[in-house]
Amino acid sequence: MAVHLFTKLVDIMKLVFSFSLFLLILADSFSQSTNDILNLLISNKTISQSQADSIRAEAALSQQQADASRKSFFITAARQMQLTGYSQVRYQTFQESGKHNGFDIRRARVDLKGSVTPYFSYRLQADLANVPKLIDAYGEIKLANFFSITAGQFKIPFSMENLTSSNKLEMIDRSQVVEALVARSKDVIGNQNGRDIGIQIGGSLLKIKDIPLVEYRFGVFNGSGINVADTANSSKDIVGRLIFTPLKGLTFGGGFYKGWDKAIKPDVPGKSQTRNRTGFELGYVLSRFSLRGEYITGKDGKTNRAGWYIQAGYFVIPQKLQVLGKYDVYDPNTSTPNNISTNYVFGANYNFNNWSRLQAFYTIRQEEGPAVKNDFFSIQYQIGF
Repeated sequence: MAVHLFTKLVDIMKLVFSFSLFLLILADSFSQSTNDILNLLISNKTISQSQADSIRAEAALSQQQADASRKSFFITAARQMQLTGYSQVRYQTFQESGKHNGFDIRRARVDLKGSVTPYFSYRLQADLANVPKLIDAYGEIKLANFFSITAGQFKIPFSMENLTSSNKLEMIDRSQVVEALVARSKDVIGNQNGRDIGIQIGGSLLKIKDIPLVEYRFGVFNGSGINVADTANSSKDIVGRLIFTPLKGLTFGGGFYKGWDKAIKPDVPGKSQTRNRTGFELGYVLSRFSLRGEYITGKDGKTNRAGWYIQAGYFVIPQKLQVLGKYDVYDPNTSTPNNISTNYVFGANYNFNNWSRLQAFYTIRQEEGPAVKNDFFSIQYQIGF
């Protein structure tokens, strides 16, 4: 019995020694691969095949756990940079005749961020889906919490939903009024992903228990959209946003946009066509419940437009399963009767982890005037890194 116990003890000591040697070899960056090292130890009869398999399994599990706990991964460069990205794969079914059900790659973003000094940071983001394009390209100088300067191409500081990153949206699609009046798919200047080229100042004021009571942004932009120089005229667009947070989770405020649509025949000599916006927003977020809403009006030339939405969500399973509903109204011309469109959207999100989730929503569409069958269902899978 004593001999048997001694033999077992020797085997255990061999395993501990071998595993320690294995870790030391890795730490000293030997050129041999993990499998080569284990195979060498097996051939020398230092460890058995089963012990080697156990070491491999333990190492793989430890690496998976370490990767899962990390929120970001840094790449090697002269200065530390953070490379992230995500892709969204969508499947849609339509009631509307002439539209075909199918898959598409909604977005495929690569996002590079970094800091040159504690005061200066930068960002480059590109979308590789459909036609590849540069989305963000800007630098920021942050002198203090209450004052920073951003210059380049980035989101215009207008509309809560516009400023929410596409991979953080609670619903698959943005609201009708945001798509129509905030430099997105149905705006008169075309789809600019809610962005423009310009400069802005901003910051937060009057912090109470790490919650800023006031946040402000003010910017001057070309008004011509992304990835193009402003060649239409010398007039620039101005944008402002002011948000209050009197209580944790409760925000409200508004913004304005005063500019010119340079893609349409001028109605003001030398300044193209008027393109103005005014918006108001409200948000209330608790640990499991959220409520958001916006009202936005716009004027393009002589056409007045308006829309609003209210959206509520609740986590049935905290941080995992969220159910949502939205009431979404848009009037493309307030002077024309019977042209308001209303969307009723409801569905759910399931978050597998911090970088992977599944979204499914059904949209009931109603337009004033003749009835049209154009409801649709969307399911979207998002994976990030």
